[in-house]
Amino acid sequence: MSQKEIKSLRADAISVGDNVTAMDVEVTATAVVAGAIASHDYMPMHHDRDFAQAQGAPDIFFNIMSTNAYIARFLTDWAGPEAVLKNISVRLGVQAVPGQVLKFSGEVTNKEEKDGECLIELAIKAAVETGDHATGTAALTVPA
Repeated sequence: MSQKEIKSLRADAISVGDNVTAMDVEVTATAVVAGAIASHDYMPMHHDRDFAQAQGAPDIFFNIMSTNAYIARFLTDWAGPEAVLKNISVRLGVQAVPGQVLKFSGEVTNKEEKDGECLIELAIKAAVETGDHATGTAALTVPA
């Protein structure tokens, strides 16, 4: 079996206004709980459905660290293994709960080449059927 070669985007292949390749993630109870455990977030709303519903949530839901991890994956899947994530800044909206599909989208808003690397700034969004789960910005570098 051969392995697919994964290439990184280069600065000359990215322009302001480009869309990041969309990514969909099926939200499952396992993903919600696993993300909370992996990030040592033992708040009951991330693993106890009865507790979450008693607090007014429809179900258990992703924590911010899980959301940021999926955003990082979304961006590095697009930019490739040589990309270096510099920051993620998001505002949370509606909860991402099991049974939903979390849809990630993004757009390049700025590109600046300096000292052999290229800083790419992006507007990002993760949405479910009930609204925006996370909106914000991110930055990463790619080879110039």
